[in-house]
Formats: sequence, structure tokens, C-alpha cells
Amino acid sequence: MFSKEESRQLRELFWTSFGKSFPRKWLLYDTKIKGFSFKFHFDTKTAFVALDVEEDLEHRIKYWGRLESLKSILKDDYLANAIFEEEFLLDNGKEISRIYVPLDEKVSIHNKNSWQTVMEFFNENMSKFESFFEDYEDILKD
Repeated sequence: MFSKEESRQLRELFWTSFGKSFPRKWLLYDTKIKGFSFKFHFDTKTAFVALDVEEDLEHRIKYWGRLESLKSILKDDYLANAIFEEEFLLDNGKEISRIYVPLDEKVSIHNKNSWQTVMEFFNENMSKFESFFEDYEDILKD
């Protein structure tokens, strides 16, 4: 079991190591579409990359429809195991729409032996997600 401080230090070390191992500028929040953001997630049980659609319901419905229209392209050409969840509830109770790709292995940010696997998964899958976004950005934007 790790103390909060030890856990914080491990998390910080992972993200620093990831940045050094795969030094590039990720798109993340710089999508130029309000409410669209790419996210990396790694905790003590899971790892995934995601595209979150936030903002008000009207905004989410509009953009979710565009993403749904591209679903087969995303799954066929970029990320075969992408999961689409129109109504995804965050831990804080906020509802968003999310497309995500989970790592199918058991991993933990507290286990350094799983870090390389997660880093490679992040690099490969977020790169594909960003390629999809860049290729279809004009359809997604207003």
C-alpha cells in the first residue's frame, strides 16, 4: 500500500518518464473545437485514451452526431476497439460523451513493471486518435 505522497510521486514520475520516452506535443485540449479534448488516463486499475465531448447538452448532441457518422471510419481505419458512450458519467457526477480505447491488460500506475506497456499503448493509440481527428477535423468543426 502506498501513502498519498508516495502515490503522487509515482504518478508524477510516470508522466515525466512518458514525456521523456515519447517527446512530442500531443493535441489534448488544443483541438480548436470548444468542449473537445483528448485525454490520457492511467490509475491503479486501468489505462485508456479518450476523446471527451463536454459543454451543454445541445453542443454535445450536435458533435456526437458528427462523431457517430464517422464511427465506422474510426473503427475500420484507426482504432478497431474504440468504445462510443454517448452518456458517460464522470466521478464528479458530470455527464459527458466519450470515445475511448482501453488497454486490455491489468495495469497499475503503482507498478513500474507495467509502465512501458502503458507508454507504448498511449503513444500508439493517441497517435491514431489524433490522426483520425486531423483527417476529419473539417467535418467535425462548424
